Amino acid sequence: MAERDRRPRIDQPREGGRRFTTPTVFTEEAFGVVSEKFARYMGTPYFLIGMTVFVFVWVGWNVLAPVSWRFDPYPFIFLTLILSLQASYAAPLILLAQNRQADRDRFALEQDRSRDERNLADTEFLTREVAALRIALRDQATRDFVRGELRDLLDELEERGLVLVRREELEAAYEASAGRVPSTADEGLGSPT
Repeated sequence: MAERDRRPRIDQPREGGRRFTTPTVFTEEAFGVVSEKFARYMGTPYFLIGMTVFVFVWVGWNVLAPVSWRFDPYPFIFLTLILSLQASYAAPLILLAQNRQADRDRFALEQDRSRDERNLADTEFLTREVAALRIALRDQATRDFVRGELRDLLDELEERGLVLVRREELEAAYEASAGRVPSTADEGLGSPT
């Protein structure tokens, strides 16, 4: 009697029982991967050569074998049925594989587009920064400009007779401040005091 109570009853709804779920092997992704592999294989010369050999063996067996061994007589209805069945499964699998490839291509295109937009924005930013640096450098005095201005001022002061330091000493001091070693001719010069 206890065994009878454990069996499901048709007149009562199920209570918290586990319903049938598809195995994880049959997920949409797994099926898509299998369809892509199948579509890739069908596009190879191995498949075409194998299918041709299969058809020739089938036809040869059913034409050349003794009558008692033949299983598909001349119109080859069974062969036609097998090839039609194979084509009826191949077409949707190939379409599924093409749709998955189109989705991957669309995703890759979107990623390329967003990466290109980021690169364009970065390039525009760098272009603006380089332009700003060029403008700033035009207004900034360069070392040669300052040196020329100092020489002009020194020449003007010499003309007026207001120079107390000799020009060679000033240039030696400038070279020392710029990180250059003064020449030996400049080392012999002493201060005017």
